[in-house]
Amino acid sequence: MAMMGMLPMIASMVGSTSAAVGFIVHLVISVLIGLALAVPGAGLLTGSLVRSAIIGVAYGALWWMLGSQLIMPAMMGMPVLAIDGASLMSLMGHIIYGLILGLVAALIIRRR
Repeated sequence: MAMMGMLPMIASMVGSTSAAVGFIVHLVISVLIGLALAVPGAGLLTGSLVRSAIIGVAYGALWWMLGSQLIMPAMMGMPVLAIDGASLMSLMGHIIYGLILGLVAALIIRRR
């Protein structure tokens, strides 16, 4: 995201142009989205790690669609569902995030 110049755009959601603010905003959103899967979906993540990974990948792809393709562009007056090279890189990042989220959440839930 930093290499693609996306952080100032994310910062603009809170009235800033700072890449550091954009990074913090994105981290806060990521934590909240992660908790939204792990807390109420704990029962879904108690099966196999493969199942948890698949759920995480699907969850990451869902949030790519909701966040970067619908919510953020709509908030900023940009076209929604504008799929290009940058958005496909974003999709890959969201899928990787979801995969790691699904696996880590499953492992933490198993320990409890």
